[in-house]
Amino acid sequence: MQDYKVKILDVKNATHDVKSLKVEKPAGFSFIPGQAADVVINKPNLISQKRSFTFTSLNNWDYLEFTIKIYNDHNGVTKEIGNLKVGEELIIGEPWGAICYKGDGIFIAGGAGVTPFIAILRELNSKNKIGNNKLIFANKTEEDIILKDEFKQILGNNFINILSHQKSDKYLYGFITEEFLKSTVNDFNEIFYSCGPPPMMDALENIFQNLNIQSEQIVKEEF
Repeated sequence: MQDYKVKILDVKNATHDVKSLKVEKPAGFSFIPGQAADVVINKPNLISQKRSFTFTSLNNWDYLEFTIKIYNDHNGVTKEIGNLKVGEELIIGEPWGAICYKGDGIFIAGGAGVTPFIAILRELNSKNKIGNNKLIFANKTEEDIILKDEFKQILGNNFINILSHQKSDKYLYGFITEEFLKSTVNDFNEIFYSCGPPPMMDALENIFQNLNIQSEQIVKEEF
């Protein structure tokens, strides 16, 4: 397994607590949309602290992109990533991951769990193959919605948001429950892609069982 040392080319705010990092792309480097890589900040005091982040760029771009939630409330790796500047270095490993596109379906994401779906949906959109894919995106508040405008442009009415901590006329309110899925999903024989925090993934596992969704229909990753 090869590691690659790459410089940061640009850092932008995607939301109030999510950063988009544009980094150098090693020659010949490629990945399957939905995959991630182990990432290390190339500084002596951080070199042993490896974390995994999903590629949100596409293979035909001349750079790599990671979209990363920054947790400033504790002194962890993402807080350090949030302070990185253009010209500093990351070390990235080979691509890996369980999530890949298997056909039209329902994408269910919680917060930063949407990141594996970004490259998948961007890739489909770039090929005019977005089809009838639907994204159900659960967040606490509107300001937490990553790539809100881009997802709306790509998916139109198939971009469904539900907020747990903010009531708004623009969005659904509450949590993803069995009743909620019954009201938003027309065909339970489709592929279900899911990624989110453990409590959400545990709840979805029970919901999928109750709805008789088979394991071969489920593509998932926890973070």
